[in-house]
Amino acid sequence: MTNVRLITRLDVKGPNLIKGVHLEGLRVLGDPGEFAKKFYDQGADEIIYMDIVASLYGRSNLVEIVRKTTEDVFIPVTVGGGIRTVDDVQELLDSGADKVAINTAAANTPELITRVSERFGSQCMVLSIEAKRQPDGSWKAYTDNGRERTNLDVVEWAQRGVELGAGEILLTSIDREGYDIELTAKVTQAVNNPVIASGGMGNIDHLVSAVRDARADGVAMADVLHYGRLHLDDIRASADRVGIKVRKHAYE
Repeated sequence: MTNVRLITRLDVKGPNLIKGVHLEGLRVLGDPGEFAKKFYDQGADEIIYMDIVASLYGRSNLVEIVRKTTEDVFIPVTVGGGIRTVDDVQELLDSGADKVAINTAAANTPELITRVSERFGSQCMVLSIEAKRQPDGSWKAYTDNGRERTNLDVVEWAQRGVELGAGEILLTSIDREGYDIELTAKVTQAVNNPVIASGGMGNIDHLVSAVRDARADGVAMADVLHYGRLHLDDIRASADRVGIKVRKHAYE
């Protein structure tokens, strides 16, 4: 297996990095660019910026955030939220993003995946899938930051997305803490493209399971890093101890 990518996910509302808190709504954590720089300095492999209200309000505030971030951060930056057209993608790439993650617009207009892939390359087109297990044991894809249920079966949608031109799958479990290992394994078995596991990593065991049991190519982490419960140096060291290949920190 190639090196597993350690990715930090930064959810944004307006100009702020935020985190959803049970029974509290959204908590403002600070300037997203400052957090991105901190995690870059810690050795993150990639950054994912996700505007969590862009689909709801029909706009995204990330262009300026990405532009400022990429002045000091020199790792791949993926941007999602409110992307509806090829022109939206162009604007984000011009601001410094390397990839775009599209969920709602892709579910509503699947041919957008092909248009983005053909114009900018499949490596730029990340299909973002928000997944929730159903009573019958299947998983359905959700849009609008988990607010709207579709009739799309997650595994079938991942396969179709790759066929349409998606170069990568960002798979977020929205109904549990930690990664959904069973679902992630089904998706990695169904597609040959890289799959990023996302959805509430709380400890090293979550990462180990996502990589060893589900064969994820990357793991996206949020509040475990935001609140300092784990440091990327600790994560790399722990992964190395159990034989999971990760990129060495540039300073090592």
